[in-house]
Amino acid sequence: MKENKFLSFFVPLFDYIDSGRFFREPFRWLYAIIAVLNLLAPIVLLAIAGSNGLFEYGGGKLIAAFILAWIVFVFIMWIGFQLWWNRREKVYAVSEAQDDFVAIPVYSHFIQTCGEWLGVVIGIGGTLFSLIAVLFGVADAFRVLYLPVGGILLFPVYGFMAVVVTRVLAETFRALASIANNTKKH
Repeated sequence: MKENKFLSFFVPLFDYIDSGRFFREPFRWLYAIIAVLNLLAPIVLLAIAGSNGLFEYGGGKLIAAFILAWIVFVFIMWIGFQLWWNRREKVYAVSEAQDDFVAIPVYSHFIQTCGEWLGVVIGIGGTLFSLIAVLFGVADAFRVLYLPVGGILLFPVYGFMAVVVTRVLAETFRALASIANNTKKH
């Protein structure tokens, strides 16, 4: 029996979706975009600070605290860039072409990576920003740290918890997809 071209015209598209590349490739690009945004964020922050007159009207102590905090921010965003850039290639490892359930592992990988990034920002960034606020006595100027000393102690815990909670959630999704894929095969 001859295949009807009218009814099979979109079969390659359907096969592409079923293979999982339809889900993995856009997430791979999303990871790359987020990685680049991590590189651009310090530049944007510096431009915003300059356009708001921080360097003209901020005072020496506030300017010094900002510069030190900006260096910390650059460091955190560099870690974030490396994390997202590294994880973009690992999106393909979370599911296989023959799996029936391919979207859940890709999405769970995204949740995991978001949690790792958030953990870095909260754990390292929050701690170092709190330390800068304490050292320079500018907690009120930043208006984000009500108890800077407590932040030095609590932000590492919060960062760790962000990584753990999102990892457990991501692994739960992956485990369900893995069970479903293995059950379907047998």
